[in-house]
Amino acid sequence: MFSLKSKLSEKGLKITPQRLSILDAIYNINHPTADDIIKHIRQKHSNIAIGTVYKVLETFVQKGLIKRITTEKDVIRYDGLLRHHHHLYSTDTVLIKDYIDEELDKILVGYFKKKQIHGFEIEELTLQIKGKFNN
Repeated sequence: MFSLKSKLSEKGLKITPQRLSILDAIYNINHPTADDIIKHIRQKHSNIAIGTVYKVLETFVQKGLIKRITTEKDVIRYDGLLRHHHHLYSTDTVLIKDYIDEELDKILVGYFKKKQIHGFEIEELTLQIKGKFNN
């Protein structure tokens, strides 16, 4: 298991209660929005400023501590899983699940390497897979 403090210090960030709370929220809420994070951390830190949360999130993204993902409805969510993965989007709920499949990754990389899209350099291949979860 990882330590939130070590995650921050590895990226050269000062360890503060606000940063720890925000990072904890990201790891404990499924792909949270900034509003989800604010609601979560206000349970313990009722006086945290909304601007602080947004600044910390931006710093985390810039330092490569988290990723920003945008849904089809242009809702920005945050993801603490940095290992390459895809997302399963539920079309009937707001649920997003991580999907890791190395075989699929190899197929996608091979396909686009062969296609060589003229004038375009691929930086990352990530699928957004839509459907409904059968529970």
